[in-house]
Amino acid sequence: MTLGGFYLEQLRTESARLGEVARMGLDAAVPSCPGWTVESVVRHVATVYLHKVEVLRLGALPDPWPPDFGGRDALELYDEARVAIVDALETAGTELETWTFSPDDRTSGFWYRRMALESVVHRIDVEQAHDVVTPIDPDLALDGIDELLFPNLGGPWWEEGDTEHPVDATVRITVEGRAWTVRADATGVAVSPGSEGDVAAEIFGSADAVFLWLWGRVDTAAIRSAGDADVVREFRARIAECTT
Repeated sequence: MTLGGFYLEQLRTESARLGEVARMGLDAAVPSCPGWTVESVVRHVATVYLHKVEVLRLGALPDPWPPDFGGRDALELYDEARVAIVDALETAGTELETWTFSPDDRTSGFWYRRMALESVVHRIDVEQAHDVVTPIDPDLALDGIDELLFPNLGGPWWEEGDTEHPVDATVRITVEGRAWTVRADATGVAVSPGSEGDVAAEIFGSADAVFLWLWGRVDTAAIRSAGDADVVREFRARIAECTT
């Protein structure tokens, strides 16, 4: 299977599961997103999917955005959107030049990966709301760690020092034979593959546990860490600034 095929398969599977669990009740509160219900998640994901349909169609950010979806039934809108995003990605292929937020990847392939990972994070949200959490594909979780670290965390977002959590330390994440070394200060985050050099703290565990911890969907008890606990706490808070 090609990489694009893997992401499309995951997108189909994860988005179907999200819709299935959402039908257990839209009013359930989402523990990891205070103030959100399952309906909030469903509407959010539908809007994200439809936004990327337009990005792929235009090759640019749609403006104005979003349309007024407030009058639409949430599940009906979601079902239409999940079909539309798969169709749009299949039509685009993985090499179409388009807008992305990655400094290094301006192709539609970026959105294959991003939409699969968007779907799994929010699938977990609705499962947690109904206490029916199921496993994440280990390969998707491992890839999701890599994507969260770059471009989400390690992109050029910090040059103005716009953070309440400068960290000012080096952190290592080690998961299932892979490692990432992250140097963070107030004006930058540099992510390097591998485990070279000294670090103030190290985070490790299973791929799904570390992935969900990085995304704030499980607490620190789900992972293991060594070194400076304050650095681990500040590192997680820095990630929250660029993922919420």
